[in-house]
Amino acid sequence: MTWIFDLDNTLHDASHGIFPHINRAMTDYMMRHLALTHADAEALRQRYWAQYGATLKGLVRHHGVDPQHFLTTTHPLDELAQWLRWESGLAEAMRRLPGRKIVLSNGPTHYVEGVVERMGIRRHFVDCYGVERLDYLPKPHKAAFRAVLAEHRLDAARCVMVEDSLENLKAAKALGMKTVWISKAARRPAYVDRRIARITELGAP
Repeated sequence: MTWIFDLDNTLHDASHGIFPHINRAMTDYMMRHLALTHADAEALRQRYWAQYGATLKGLVRHHGVDPQHFLTTTHPLDELAQWLRWESGLAEAMRRLPGRKIVLSNGPTHYVEGVVERMGIRRHFVDCYGVERLDYLPKPHKAAFRAVLAEHRLDAARCVMVEDSLENLKAAKALGMKTVWISKAARRPAYVDRRIARITELGAP
């Protein structure tokens, strides 16, 4: 079995401080480089995120923004690390979980690698994917999942996707993966095989 983990709001609590800071940094970047007001930049950031699954995709497609410059500028790891929060039992949960483990994130590689390293869990993963390694095509695009499956020669039916995003889980399920949703919601969509409130509750599906 291979476990494929999202990073933000799955392995750690990004909503506590990291996401708000990244969102502000993205809005500021768009104000500077696209000459937008704060209100217009904020609205456009949210529209591209809703339309493409990542603000970056819209900026590259419609404005010719350099994707690497955008990601480096908006994800300053040393600054973001002050808001890093994760469950105390995370490392032990990863250690006891049987099978190979991979991180698949829409964030940039330096951020993905840096976060798992600072949480002390990097050694539990055979690989960590940032969006650059996916040709800047974020989840829920199926090509993002297929890139990981192909590189590691994985059978989708032998993989479990662990995510907080329903759209990403829906795409993974369509490819034949098992799915685990990190959520405290009472409902469970048909394409979710298991729902857990905390990552440390994870065990064999």
